[in-house]
Parts: sequence; structure tokens; C-alpha cells
Amino acid sequence: MSLTKNPNVLKWIEEMTSLTKPDKVVWIDGSKEQLDHLIEEALASGEMVKLNEDKFPGCLYHRTKPNDVARVEDRTFICSRKKENAGPTNNWMDPKEMYAMLTPMYDGVMKGRTMYIIPYSMGPIGSPIAKVGVEITDSIYVVLNMNIMTRMGAQAFKNLPDDSNDFVRGLHSKADVDPEKRYIVQFPEDNTIWSINSAYGGNVLLGKKCFALRIASYQGWKEGWMAEHMLILGVKKPDGDIKYITAAFPSACGKTNLAMLIPPKTYKDAGYEVFTVGDDIAWMKQGDDGRLYAINPENGFFGVAPGTNEKSNFNALECTKKNAIFTNVAINLDDMTPWWEGLDKNPPTNAEEWKGAKVNGKEFTSVMGDDGKPQKLAHPNSRFTAPAVNCPCLSSEFNNPKGVPVTAMIFGGRRASTTPLVYQSFDWVHGTYIGSAVSSETTAAATGAVGVLRHDPMAMKPFIGYNVGDYWAHWLEMGEKLGDKAPKIFNVNWFRQDENGNFMWPGFGDNMRVLDWIIKRCEGKVDAVETPIGYLPKVGDINLTGIEDEVTPEIEKHLLSVDVDLWKKEIAEMRRYYNDDIKAKGGNIPQKLYDELDMIEERLNKA
Repeated sequence: MSLTKNPNVLKWIEEMTSLTKPDKVVWIDGSKEQLDHLIEEALASGEMVKLNEDKFPGCLYHRTKPNDVARVEDRTFICSRKKENAGPTNNWMDPKEMYAMLTPMYDGVMKGRTMYIIPYSMGPIGSPIAKVGVEITDSIYVVLNMNIMTRMGAQAFKNLPDDSNDFVRGLHSKADVDPEKRYIVQFPEDNTIWSINSAYGGNVLLGKKCFALRIASYQGWKEGWMAEHMLILGVKKPDGDIKYITAAFPSACGKTNLAMLIPPKTYKDAGYEVFTVGDDIAWMKQGDDGRLYAINPENGFFGVAPGTNEKSNFNALECTKKNAIFTNVAINLDDMTPWWEGLDKNPPTNAEEWKGAKVNGKEFTSVMGDDGKPQKLAHPNSRFTAPAVNCPCLSSEFNNPKGVPVTAMIFGGRRASTTPLVYQSFDWVHGTYIGSAVSSETTAAATGAVGVLRHDPMAMKPFIGYNVGDYWAHWLEMGEKLGDKAPKIFNVNWFRQDENGNFMWPGFGDNMRVLDWIIKRCEGKVDAVETPIGYLPKVGDINLTGIEDEVTPEIEKHLLSVDVDLWKKEIAEMRRYYNDDIKAKGGNIPQKLYDELDMIEERLNKA
């Protein structure tokens, strides 16, 4: 039984079936009956474990092999036909050589297994921004996760005309889960993704980073739209008007917290609300009215569990309460509920840690591991896959096929001293420069060296499917196309520290105060101070009602200060980055970005 008459889809499936030689082929139609049957099969085989039906209805548990717990950037390739099209931020191999190397690995890899054919739509059914993928896999885990993360099944083909060839071909096999033969490969010109020898979500849910960012960023470049590593949120003001904002942050900078922000009391009482459209990826296209419209191509959240709790992210935790899949967390065996570090301060006394060993959780977390740190019950990159419909603050526009109009874009990083709390770019070109300069300083938790600068342009470094310089040029082209309808661009830094290393800004829900200023700037309702690096809030223009004790006038002044000497060092570092890390390694840096550097430096020298 096939779910489509599209000859391009059917021909490709026939080729992949004859290559992988499965015992059985199953088309995934997305029906409840079929999914229930697959869940029963996964429970019977031990691939999945059922959690407490009363406390976590419909929730499942899965663990991966200890050698297969995260995305593998050194095994991820962009195989464009010309090396220069992959650019300096990607691993590259000639597509012919890669196909020749991988094809024998796939030859007969599904013998004794079932092949699942998963049609899926990235984006709402009927959306002009959405695109279709078909993933072939030998993993029930992949099917069940794709059901949460995408619009999966027969409905997906509504977004693909019968004779269209515009679908992404995804081939995945867990094979032997051999890390030495693990490859996650994108062939942008072929609309193709091949993943083998992994069973971890980020490497095998091919709609996620592989399609929605690496392939889609390439498609957006060729077709005149944008695929970005950005959350999408809506801020509803007391008068009922909603403004939509997209934002890009490197990991560990509070992206999901901002996407699901709960406004502080002073704003709630005034009638403000925040709605989540997306927590991770935004596809943006110019609408008929000339403005930029964004959709979340995903249908669920693939979130990091550790650190998620009622205080840090109430809404994210609520998302996990039903029909979710937990991967590599711990299980409290007393009541079959998931547990992870940071959920609460009470490790279970009768637990199964993420590798499957039965332990006393309280004792286990006091035992030192090989790295000299306490043992973890849950893997630090353990995950939950949760349906977006579970989110208490999900936007009513989540399924709007047109998307939502973007008023502002935000970039951010983790910087201890240089970057102020918030500033606005002078224009789109300057904003593109700010995006190219996104970086974070390493923390003690991340590596041994503290304060090392990691560049992560637009928070997209691992996900740009083509040359980073061409990607920046595409940003500049989009700005020209949008003209005066382009969103305003801002930079934020929640992580500024005082001389004792203490964070000066409370963060979390109080970030609403910065969003409020950003929206007022977009509406022309508040003035700003022009500085060499951009427009900064005037002291007193950020609403600090309720946190005056935490953010004193002295701290506020510090948060909004620009240290000229530090910024001169920043500009010198950006020149080094452009020249040594990008240009010298084949990145085609647009002249306009060099011009921006010159202008910022000139303004700093005059300051």
C-alpha cells in the first residue's frame, strides 16, 4: 500500500528498498491504530518502556547506547558538488566519493528488519512556507518521535503536488550503531540526507537539524527565503495587539526559557501575555504585504531535560506531562516516573540510571565519576520529545499557514563584560554584522578554560548548509528585498557580571522587561542613546518595577554601559575571526560586513 502516486517519491523508495533489502515495508499513515500497534511492538521488544499511566499518560521511555548520546559534528558532512560551496564551517567530501563510501554500508542493512516509510510536512498543512520530506528508517523510535516533531503520515502529501520533485529524501538506518561508521550526511543539491549507525534523535530525526536547518538554509538561499535557528514568540499587549519576535542564541543561553517566558507579576497584572510559536527553528518568507512572515516548521519540542524544572521553565515541564518520549533520563522505579538533575533536589532512592543500572539515586549522585564530578542519573544531554499542543502558552497562530509577521529579531550570547544588556542595530546591514559576531564565553561547567570566546554566527555554525560567507550575503539580500518592512534587529546579553562574577540581571521572566523596550523601539514609542555600537536604552526606560532592590540605579547604569577599550578589542577579534577563521579557509565575506567593522571602529576611536 502506497500513500502517494507521485512517481518521483515511488521511484526513490523503490531504489532505497532494493539497496537496503528489508524483510518488510510499512508505509506510515499516521493513524492512531498503526501508532498504537508500533508502541506495543516497541514495548514487547524492550526498545521502549511505558511510564506511569496516571502521572504521565501516554509517555514512553527510551535509552540509547552510551556511545550514541548527542549530535556528532565531526561525522556530519555537507556534500555539495564544489568544496567552496560547503565553506569553512562544514566538513566536506565529494558527493560521488561519499555515495561510493556509504552505499556498501546500506547494502542489505535492513535484512531481518522492517523498513518504515515516513511522509512528513515541515510546517502546517497547506502553508506556502511548508515543505515535505520522506524519511526511510528501520527504527520505531524514529517513527514515534517524528509523529511528535512533524505533521506525519498521509496528510503530509497534501503539501506535495502529484508530479513534484520538491521533497527531501531521508535515508536512515541504525545499522550496528557503530561510532566508527557513523555518518550524518547532507547532499544539498540532491535534496537528500543519509544517516547511518546512530539511533540518537539529533542524528536520526531527519526533519530536525538535517532538513529544517542544513537543507532548508540551502533551499532558502536558492529560493529567496530564510531558515534560521530561531525561536518565535508573540507578546500580547494590554490593548490586545500582538507583536512577534524571533531570536537566536547559542546553546546554554536560555533560548527555550525565552520562547516560553512567563511575564513577571507587574506585567501580568497589567494584562501582558507571551505566546510560544516555536522554541528552536523559524522558516521566514516575505508575504504579500512585503513583511517577513515566520512559521515553526516543527510540531513538537525536542528539549534538553536536565535543568528543566517548575522554576526554570514551568511551561516546558508542563509539555512533558502527556504523550511525550523521554530519552536517557533516569527512571524512578517506585512509581515509574522520569527524573533528571535539576528537576528537584530529591534523587529517587530506587532508580534506574540512564545506562540501565539499578541504583540508589541519592547515593549514586554522591559518587564521583572518572571526571572527578558526581555521577549523573540522567545523561547531561538527555531529552524529552513533547507535542507542541501540550504547551500551556502555545500561540493560537501556531498552525496559521501564512505564519506570523516578524517585528523584531534578537541575537544573543553569553558575555561576562563586553556586551550591554540590550542594544539595537542602526540598520539591517549592521544587524547582519551583529548576527555574524554572535559568540559566547565558555563557562567552567563547559570546559576547563573559562572565558574562551566561541564564535557561533547567528547561532547557526553547525547548521549552515552552504558557505557561511554566502549565507551572510543572503542575509544582506533579504534585507534589500524587505526594505523598510524589514524587522528591527537587536542584541541582548542576560549574562553580564559584576567584578565578583555575579550575574547582574535576574533573567528568566524578567527578560520580558527587555522585550517591552524592544517593542516600544519598533513602535517608535521610546527614544534611545546613540553609541558607537548601536542604540542603547536611556537609563530609566527599562521598566524595573518590582526588581528595584536587585537592579539598583548603579547596576542599571553598568548593564547599559559601553566600555570603549573592551569594544576595540572586540573589533580586533572580529577582524581576526573574519580573516583567519573564515576568509583564509574559503569563506566569501561580503565587503559590506568589512565596511561595518570599519565604521564601528571609527566611531569607537572618536568616542
